[in-house]
Amino acid sequence: MGLLPPDIDILPPCDDRVFKLILTAPEAKPALMDLVPAVIKRPVKDIWVRNNELPLGDTEEKAQRLDLNCVTDDGSQIDIEMQASRIEEKEGNHSNLIGKSIYYLCDLHSSQSSKGKPYDELARSYQITFCGYTVFPNRKGFINPCSMRHDIDNELLSDAIHMVFVELSKLDDLLKKPVEQMTDLEMWSVFLRYAEHPDYRCIVNRIIESKEALNVASELLMSISQDERERAIFRSRRMYQSDLESNMLTAKREGRIEGKIEGKIEGKIEGKIEGKIEGKIEGKIEQAQSIAIKMLKRGRPIDEIVEDTGLTYEEVEGLKDE
Repeated sequence: MGLLPPDIDILPPCDDRVFKLILTAPEAKPALMDLVPAVIKRPVKDIWVRNNELPLGDTEEKAQRLDLNCVTDDGSQIDIEMQASRIEEKEGNHSNLIGKSIYYLCDLHSSQSSKGKPYDELARSYQITFCGYTVFPNRKGFINPCSMRHDIDNELLSDAIHMVFVELSKLDDLLKKPVEQMTDLEMWSVFLRYAEHPDYRCIVNRIIESKEALNVASELLMSISQDERERAIFRSRRMYQSDLESNMLTAKREGRIEGKIEGKIEGKIEGKIEGKIEGKIEGKIEQAQSIAIKMLKRGRPIDEIVEDTGLTYEEVEGLKDE
């Protein structure tokens, strides 16, 4: 029985690399065959994993998608992703994450050959995203299936493509539910979110005891957690992520407006400030003050100086004596 001992440090199964390792090992097939039908609500007689990524060369490559791409016995294509950390969003509606899921789902569906068959006989395609944070704050449920439906009467247009978002951030109330009353997906979700936390080890172990597929996943998780190489990779990736987030916060604090993040924070500014000042913004307030003083000497209006330099009205007023 793969119960998790209370005194062992367990790597988080909601980490994208750990998540994939516990579901793609040869002995993990029973676990994968249990998880997939629990999400797509269809029986699965067999399943195969398709490896569609390049091996990681260094810690910076961790930013690449670590998807679990598989196909079932009826030809259905399923892409499973663990999105533990937030992706960059311009607004607070998670449109970038949703847009990414739509893009990869459409790409997955169109990747199958249509030669010799009508389009309505193409296999179904699924994009499943486990999220470590809340995507739909106005929806109480943590399972959010999405399909193609008519705008007027909500009638199903096609069941060829599906997206499912599983929000692991909404499970607190689920912990109060007796294990024997939990659905398969509820058990999996609790395991993925809480297995690493010693305070929840008791309920996680009760779930593992009640479900053989989760017992398989638990044994693999313990094996991975005790592997020094995997622990080193996990620490390295976690440090990289922390450094990346710290650099992003620093860049915002220093007034950098646009920056392209390619695994590194380059801090280059490619936009214009108010359509006037081009180049890099490095927080050099002295340069802005020098420009403001020259403009004051030329008798330029304060409103125009404020617009051109980015200084406040009070700061420009304070430079009049100089």
